[in-house]
Amino acid sequence: MTAAAPPVPAGSTDKALRRLFLTLFLRGRSARGLRKSDVPQSVAAKLSWTLLAYLGVGCVALAFLFAPVFRFSLYLHGTTMVLCGMFIAASAGEVLFNKEEAEILLHRPITPQALLRAKIIVLLQISLWLAGAFNFAGTVGGLMAPGASVLFPLVHAISTVLEALFCTSCVVLGYELCLRFFGRERLEGVMTTVQILVAICAVLAGQVPRLLGYVSLHDTMKASPWWLDLLPPAWFAGFDDALAGSGAGKSWVLGAIGVTLAAIIVSLALGRMARHYETGLQMLGEARAARPQSAGRRWLDAIIHAPPFRWWLRNPVNRASFLLTTSYLLRDRDVKLRVYPAIAPMLVMPFLFLLPGRHDEAGLANFGVAFAGGYLGMAPLFALNLLQYSQQWQAADVFRVAPMPGPAPLCAGARQAVTCFLTLPLVAVFALIVWYLHRQTAQLALFLPGLIILPAFTLSAHLGGRAVPFSKAGEEAKSARRGLDLLIVTLVSVGLSFLSASAWEAGWFRWLLLGEIAVVSIVYLLMRRSLSSLRWPSAE
Repeated sequence: MTAAAPPVPAGSTDKALRRLFLTLFLRGRSARGLRKSDVPQSVAAKLSWTLLAYLGVGCVALAFLFAPVFRFSLYLHGTTMVLCGMFIAASAGEVLFNKEEAEILLHRPITPQALLRAKIIVLLQISLWLAGAFNFAGTVGGLMAPGASVLFPLVHAISTVLEALFCTSCVVLGYELCLRFFGRERLEGVMTTVQILVAICAVLAGQVPRLLGYVSLHDTMKASPWWLDLLPPAWFAGFDDALAGSGAGKSWVLGAIGVTLAAIIVSLALGRMARHYETGLQMLGEARAARPQSAGRRWLDAIIHAPPFRWWLRNPVNRASFLLTTSYLLRDRDVKLRVYPAIAPMLVMPFLFLLPGRHDEAGLANFGVAFAGGYLGMAPLFALNLLQYSQQWQAADVFRVAPMPGPAPLCAGARQAVTCFLTLPLVAVFALIVWYLHRQTAQLALFLPGLIILPAFTLSAHLGGRAVPFSKAGEEAKSARRGLDLLIVTLVSVGLSFLSASAWEAGWFRWLLLGEIAVVSIVYLLMRRSLSSLRWPSAE
């Protein structure tokens, strides 16, 4: 008689799922060129350079050591929300709703709650690695803050975990609400909108350090503006101050709000609303009846065959790549969930610099306009780096069998599509905002330094054969670095903006433009020549 199979240990399914999704994070979703010896075995190994960079950036918190505990924690939690919010908003769509894995896992005896729980834990684990690296210096240095107790490192670690759990659960709950109240036909568009809103809210909430320019860092909590209490970083900073700081009554109230809301959102995301997750996977995985696309096709065809696009897209490969990129940007759920939520938070920061404040002066207003122009110059660079990923990446092999010696024409078409449908509309919107807020058309000239450097930034995305459109499988580890990319872009934009504003005030702005045009032209021609000489690398 055959012996009965041993019972499956309780919890083994959850453990196996967590290991599966963590492995996908570490190695990516493509086995092409993968070597077992090169696969990282931990998050620390995979994101070592990113974590070191976050650790260095986190040392900036030491500049706030002379502030009270609440102010000090507010800076830490505000920036942590930006970093974690950027990662979660950029990764959640692909992690939660990947069609390929749904076709495999939905046939297994796995409950939707277990599947959702495993994905949330992996997202939370990676978020905590990023948050821990950034908060390390502040957690240790916080012991020297005025009024801080020896419990501050422990209390701040707990509040950081709560904040990461809050951010993750908010994104998941937003998706589940979409699944609950919207049908399949509208689901994809609504999901993209929700993810964009979550990303924007995370960055807005994380701009507390900048908004604190209205309040001295040495003020007491009573001097804080009322709107500060509405932001999540204030809740978790209140948690720190209540247990390891002044112990003020307002801190206890804010801390209680943070803990209560985090518990409610987690219970909703993993409990009552989790049953809609399976419904969403099934809806997104079902084959749809083919809908006529003739209207949209006619619209795109009419554009590319009419002046000035007909003159601009004379190369047939450029034209085909332009049409392909535009179609993906307008219709593909995977691309929309990856590109638009990642670009949207970038537009929040220049908008905040454009808003007039109580201490605005002419120099600060000029800097805000120049910062907006320089920051917008970075948007296409982000977009092109994101467009290289697709769930249909295997189809990009057709590029290699086409009569093209290298990827240069494809990359050129993608750049033209991004410039036409993303960059130019953004420049127009921010130009209108500048004119409306300042009523000075002369200030629009401060946009020019950012626009002049725009072609070089755009072309740099393709150097070395990188960022070939839709040629790589999605990799969540790339989105973990997106918050760091945002910080780097901000620093570069601040440097260019400061130089532009100084030249404007000193009267040598025209000479700056002439010098920038000369330098950018030389760099652009060299990069263009390098890209044109590229040949297709080996597929393995």
